[in-house]
Amino acid sequence: AAAMREGLAPVVCVGETLEERRDGRVEEVIVRQLDAALLGVPEDMKKSIVLAYEPVWAIGTGRTATPKDAYSMHAHIRSTVAAVAGAKAAETLIIQYGGSVKADNAAVLLAEEGVDGLLVGGASLQVASFAAVVPV
Repeated sequence: AAAMREGLAPVVCVGETLEERRDGRVEEVIVRQLDAALLGVPEDMKKSIVLAYEPVWAIGTGRTATPKDAYSMHAHIRSTVAAVAGAKAAETLIIQYGGSVKADNAAVLLAEEGVDGLLVGGASLQVASFAAVVPV
């Protein structure tokens, strides 16, 4: 809320550890993180937040969620936001995928319904690798 009052558009990342995934607690973890991130944010500001599903186990590891997993988690995030912030906020919400995004997986992730964009990390550090991710 403080960032938005200053004219910034926050990107809120949510995601689970490998242990949480193995324990079958992914949805529970995401709900807990979203509840904490949206706590105290006025309703009219919630529509300005960009969310990113970025599984901790995929950050910098070269491992990426499958397109099916990305679709499933983005749908879960959208339905959780609908329950917490209302249907209108959920409909207009931008949800990106982050977690070892690179040229060889960007297109299949973007092709999934509900994946509105990509949060590119390490691949953005070199012009050639980032240019290969960005669709022309």
